[in-house]
Amino acid sequence: VQLQASGGGLVQAGGSLRLSCAASARIFGRYTVGWFRQSPGKEREFVAGFFRNTGHTYYADSVKDRFTISRDNAKNTVYLQMNSLKPEDTAVYYCAAAYGVILSQIRIRQQYEYWGQGTQVTVSS
Repeated sequence: VQLQASGGGLVQAGGSLRLSCAASARIFGRYTVGWFRQSPGKEREFVAGFFRNTGHTYYADSVKDRFTISRDNAKNTVYLQMNSLKPEDTAVYYCAAAYGVILSQIRIRQQYEYWGQGTQVTVSS
């Protein structure tokens, strides 16, 4: 499966952005889909995701109540709505898909086989 991320940009602190991740094939119900981010000098970290088996959503503590992951099954697209953005949210954001990951590993980036190219999000103070 191929993933195409888009929607990044420059925004002031407190603003909003919506990222999109379009998949080349049907992914929901077959793959766990997640958003990760990486800022300079840091490890790539989990942001949010849908678990394949249940469709339940999971978030990193740092973005809970500010970010929302959603999906459009008909378009094979997953979104990340980011509100109340902070300068520390600045990073390259990646969408990823995993076929066999179990729930306890949903936040582990090494479990994801397919990655989009990344989209830059910059939040100015």
